[in-house]
Amino acid sequence: MNMKSFEELNLSNELLASIKKLGFTTPTEIQARSIPSIIEGKDVVGESATGSGKTLAFGCGVFQYVLPKKGIQALILTPTRELAEQVKRSLKDISRQLNVIAIYGGVSMNPQIDGARIADVVVATPGRLLDHMRQRTINLSNVKLLVLDEVDRMLDMGFIDDVEKIIQNCPKQRQNLFFSATISSQISDLIHRYMKNPIKVFVTKHVDANKLKQVFYDVSNNLKLSLLIHLLKQEKSGLVMVFCNSRRSTDIVAKNLQKNGISAMAIHGGLSQNKRLKSIDLFNNAKVGVLICTDVASRGLHIDNISHVYNYEIPRDPKDYVHRIGRTARAGQSGKVVNLLSNHDHDNFSRIHREYRFSIENMKKPFLEKIETFKPRHERERVHAQGRRKFFHKHRRS
Repeated sequence: MNMKSFEELNLSNELLASIKKLGFTTPTEIQARSIPSIIEGKDVVGESATGSGKTLAFGCGVFQYVLPKKGIQALILTPTRELAEQVKRSLKDISRQLNVIAIYGGVSMNPQIDGARIADVVVATPGRLLDHMRQRTINLSNVKLLVLDEVDRMLDMGFIDDVEKIIQNCPKQRQNLFFSATISSQISDLIHRYMKNPIKVFVTKHVDANKLKQVFYDVSNNLKLSLLIHLLKQEKSGLVMVFCNSRRSTDIVAKNLQKNGISAMAIHGGLSQNKRLKSIDLFNNAKVGVLICTDVASRGLHIDNISHVYNYEIPRDPKDYVHRIGRTARAGQSGKVVNLLSNHDHDNFSRIHREYRFSIENMKKPFLEKIETFKPRHERERVHAQGRRKFFHKHRRS
């Protein structure tokens, strides 16, 4: 189904005006194929990647069926706080008349309790929403539209039991919209148990080899930071995301880039909500050129103009690699993925090759001057402690 405009989707004039005001002219594939069923009130399963436009798709359902000041009528569950905030902002942009609130952990419950009393739409992470349900500070008895966004990510993060408890506490007569980048057997079970004759929309997913170039460098671990800094200083294009596998690595990389004159910020689950949102806003507005992050930032966040994705560490799960590289080469733009491999990355990299058979070019390592790397105090203490243990162990044996 190839739609040329939103006018062909039988939307109300008010909704069309709102979409036009947001600057959207042509629906994406997921929008074109799911919106007609959504506004007819049918259950829909959408398999599509991050950045495909699904928020606007289910936002049309919210706009169609939710009335102001009639209690919470739409509930959207998301895996992360950042995605909850992002979805809330997008829904507010679609409809200024509706009261939309976000509910997630890491912040005080009191403003959320006050907001829930007057909310029409709630966007929530499962754990914090369950806290409100246990304390009876939220009323879901009027919910007629339930959206699960990034279902696979919620399952990966261990939220399946929480999600099911929430579903079971919503009215049985409701519309269900489930969106996921992949549909596993576990998600299929969820669909079978809770959806009624769902319309299934599968959007074509592939990496366009003509738009996305993937390369890798073999480098010793002690030169990895030097290579990253060298390559980043050569780049003069758009925004860059650098992915690490742990909070510790993320902090170390961010500090070293900053010490070497590169405008960089870190984002991971260990930072306060305010710091995470500030980092994303600075990056989105191009005030900071490099965002160093764990996989919490690789899904769901709407960030445009990513020219390069660097994998400072290769993810253990090949699916996470696909989600990471999907941040660039969007909307017809070209992009580049740079993988930095030291000894402990090769197993993960081989796993990705076996599963997806990407064409990834081996690049010759440039001449590097080893930079003096900065380690946080707790990291220096950890390394010193390791050294002391090795020293005593060696001398005990001799």
